[in-house]
Amino acid sequence: MENIALNTMTGESDDQITSTEIRQINASARRTLMSEQAGLSLLTEAFENGLSTEFPKALNLIRKATGRVIVTGVGKSGHIGSKIAATLASTGTPAFFLHAAEASHGDLGMVTKQDVVIALSWSGESTELHAMLDYATRFTIPLIAITSNKQSALGRHATACLELPKAIEACPHNLAPTTSTIMQLAIGDALSVALLETRGFSANDFGLFHPGGQLGAKLKTIGEIMHHGDALPLAGLAMPMTEAIIKMSEKGFGCLGICDDAGELAGIITDGDLRRHINDNLLDLTTKDVMTPKPVTTQKKKLASAALDIMNSSGSAGITTLFVVENKKPIGLVHIHDLLRLGVA
Repeated sequence: MENIALNTMTGESDDQITSTEIRQINASARRTLMSEQAGLSLLTEAFENGLSTEFPKALNLIRKATGRVIVTGVGKSGHIGSKIAATLASTGTPAFFLHAAEASHGDLGMVTKQDVVIALSWSGESTELHAMLDYATRFTIPLIAITSNKQSALGRHATACLELPKAIEACPHNLAPTTSTIMQLAIGDALSVALLETRGFSANDFGLFHPGGQLGAKLKTIGEIMHHGDALPLAGLAMPMTEAIIKMSEKGFGCLGICDDAGELAGIITDGDLRRHINDNLLDLTTKDVMTPKPVTTQKKKLASAALDIMNSSGSAGITTLFVVENKKPIGLVHIHDLLRLGVA
């Protein structure tokens, strides 16, 4: 394997990088990605063997636990464990990360008999894990091992052992944890998603744990952000366009919802409709003559991101406003500017 040797001096600009060096760098990146991809392929194939038995067993231990999931590990496995705990917690499984070295200095008190432990160690022989293994055994706390060696100390103590296939690290010396940590992360994600699906964890549930940032904005429901009541621009089928244009201007949404005698949304008038009828004696027409029937609508329980998807869909290009209906009657309205202000768009 060809190694990269870049001769750079402190503070020197990297503008002098040669075409040969560029090829070497890109070749290295591809080798790393291909190595890690091969590891994931091996992991997928492992489900045709013993992993297909132990994985459901591990999932059921978590699902039955009345406490929390305690994820533990050291080194790079510890960093991956921290991410696994965060993913579990954000998808409806209460979890936190406990550093294995800290566990033996009092933090074992955080672990109860109602919990389940996930311990990560590629070799399965990390000495820092011994205190946790002994503690779990002593108090009959279910232990899920994520390791490449089922016969290791960790594997032997485990209630369920997710044995990962041995794979070559992307590191040219086969030393730095690279492919192995990708595999650990992937099996953790697989557990989290399987738990999410078996519990029927919905996008709305997900929103409860992600109230901040753009993700939190996308997970708000339309009912939380819609305009309603007197703010809605609504008119009947027979309203003269002279009055309809005034009402459109007053409400400021650039549209007017048209309701039939039953109060159901029959159509919508937008600025585009006005332009299309400008040469048809527009002011002599009624709202029924000008409206676009059967407008695209949404429901209040849907997510704000769903409203954005509708507005951006190819079949409804140009839509900037959506009426929110319930039993075919308009109860709210969402404008693209509302989504922009939230940070959804």
